[in-house]
Amino acid sequence: MPAGGDAAYPSAAEVPLTTGALARRLGVAPTTLRSWERRYGIGPAVRAEGRHRRWTPRDVALLEEMCRLTSSGVPPAEAAKAAADRRAESMPARSRKSRAPGALPLGDVRQECRGLARAAVRLDAPAVERQLADAVGQYGTVVAWQEVMVPTLHAVGRKWASSGDRYVEVEHLLSWHVSTALRRRTSLSGPQVDVSPVISPVVLACVPGEQHTLPIEALNAALGELGLPTRMFGAAVPAEALTAAVRRLGPAAVVLWAQARSTASPALARHLADLHWGVKGARRRPSVVLAGPGWSGTSVRGALRPTTLADAVGIVSGTYAERH
Repeated sequence: MPAGGDAAYPSAAEVPLTTGALARRLGVAPTTLRSWERRYGIGPAVRAEGRHRRWTPRDVALLEEMCRLTSSGVPPAEAAKAAADRRAESMPARSRKSRAPGALPLGDVRQECRGLARAAVRLDAPAVERQLADAVGQYGTVVAWQEVMVPTLHAVGRKWASSGDRYVEVEHLLSWHVSTALRRRTSLSGPQVDVSPVISPVVLACVPGEQHTLPIEALNAALGELGLPTRMFGAAVPAEALTAAVRRLGPAAVVLWAQARSTASPALARHLADLHWGVKGARRRPSVVLAGPGWSGTSVRGALRPTTLADAVGIVSGTYAERH
């Protein structure tokens, strides 16, 4: 929209505008301006007595730039940031303000991350679900996890850490839908190979006390895409129960996830690596894969240590192939 070209509109030299006047000038509803202020931190610089909003010429210029960008197809959150950045560049260095409240510090990431972050901050569950499904469907589990899900989860976590409890609901909603997308991907990967006395599955479990399951859920989904049979036991599996499951299943590999060093258990890893089964002369034991940052600095003889999801998929699928 042209700025200041109509005599019916106040010029930049005139007094600040009310919200209603600015809405009429921009051709939007007053509720839209309030929504933009709440979501993207684009608010008036001046408030009169009674907290009435008064929009300065600089505010008007910012909103006109945002309207221009959105009318050209730029998503509102990106338009708000671009307009704010452009205004900041024109201001003296001492007057520049930091990132608008509510914006997530994503950095240089895929475009899908930004859309996913916007939907999560809005608590727009249908949009979060749709965008996650699109990412997994287009890129596959490994790329979707490493380049879309993880950067967005980390950004939400950083925002939560720096903002008290303001974003805990965003993190919970996003985590729930990431887990749902991964589990749906597992079910859509087709029937896994049936486990028989000859074909051994891959066991995946979090060590006792470990509640963070999303990374190992991603591995489970990625292995499912390859058709490998898995048995997922989830969070905080007691050592006795995990030992019993390994004895019953005779797995090709056991993946132990530890997010924190406080939960990593070298003793449990060594115990599982020493388990044997089968007839005398042809006894077997599982390959043990130590996944997650909790194992950093830990050495367990014979255990494998992937560093990324792609690395874990390669190690586990290679081990499975060797056993069959």
